[in-house]
Amino acid sequence: MRRLAHSKVGHALACRALVLLPLLLLAQPVERKGPYFERVISGNAGAMPRLRVRAHGPVTLQAGAGSSITYSVRVSVRARSEAEARATIQRYRITAERQNGWMVLTAPGGPVLTTVIVKTPRLEAAEISTSDGAVEASGVDGSLAVDTGGGELNIDRIGGDCKLYTVGGDVTIGAVGGRMQCSTGAGKINVNTVKGPCVLETVGGDIQANEIGGPLRAETGAGGIHVIRALSTVSAGTRGGPIIVDHAAGIVSARNMAGPVQVGEAPGVHCESGSGGIRLNNISGAMRVSTSLGNIMAALLSGKFEDSILATGNGDVTVIIPSNVGVNIRAQNDLADTLRRITTDYRTITVRRQGRQLVGEGPVNGGGPLLQISASVGTIFIRKQ
Repeated sequence: MRRLAHSKVGHALACRALVLLPLLLLAQPVERKGPYFERVISGNAGAMPRLRVRAHGPVTLQAGAGSSITYSVRVSVRARSEAEARATIQRYRITAERQNGWMVLTAPGGPVLTTVIVKTPRLEAAEISTSDGAVEASGVDGSLAVDTGGGELNIDRIGGDCKLYTVGGDVTIGAVGGRMQCSTGAGKINVNTVKGPCVLETVGGDIQANEIGGPLRAETGAGGIHVIRALSTVSAGTRGGPIIVDHAAGIVSARNMAGPVQVGEAPGVHCESGSGGIRLNNISGAMRVSTSLGNIMAALLSGKFEDSILATGNGDVTVIIPSNVGVNIRAQNDLADTLRRITTDYRTITVRRQGRQLVGEGPVNGGGPLLQISASVGTIFIRKQ
């Protein structure tokens, strides 16, 4: 029994040594790069379907690029002499271990900085965490999670769900086949395609989303938001900068403290703006739109139009109604100095004074859902298409 136990321990140590042995064999000489001394350490960890990388610097992951997990780690240390640098690097250890179905590659920090490049076979899951540095990852068949203490993220060709976090840095996302959740402390977010639901958050920076398959929520503390094509609902918010949604298959909800809002096409819009104009085109559903300061322009589209409200504290309101959309109009101008403050192309709308207010009411194209329009300072225009 003792011999058997001794054999098992020896086998375990041998397996551990096999993981570390390539690192020692493939270590390159120490080179001086300015104030730093560097050495590249390479290794092969075999094949595993799931990978975790723990690092202290930039990380690049290329999945689906080989038959085994290979890695190259550039180790940098600031030292007064080559001998001192050699001594520090000699004590440094990179590990690659199997843990509960994962291959865990660890390039710790301490007195050194690391730059990690990993190439792997096809992966069903990958996780990357680094204390500081940019991360690039591509080709993962399944899910990907990235967490960095600061640096840019460049992600592409992820088959499953994707969760990204950086303390600060721009984020560029190519194609994601599942859900997307992305957050950066400061930086731009640029997304090409996401098939599932998508959450994009930045404390400060622009957000652009080209095509999103599921519900989209985009939030920035200061910056613009541009959504080119959304196949579901859109919720967008910024404290300053334009919000532009070119096309949405679901209702668009927009909140802007200081900036314009523009929607090219949607089945409904809910919009609040502190100051900035609002322009809505091809809206076929309900509108709940208000701005404290700015003009509102809304062009209706035939479809299931519902009761709607358009209101501005200081600005003009223009509504364009096609001949196949029937609505009942109730327009109100609070501080009108002339009857021309409500101008309409429809004889069925009657404009009259009611105390200090100017009121215009009547059916358009036979009547239908109620469209309420209000302005305090400015002119209300009700136009035919």
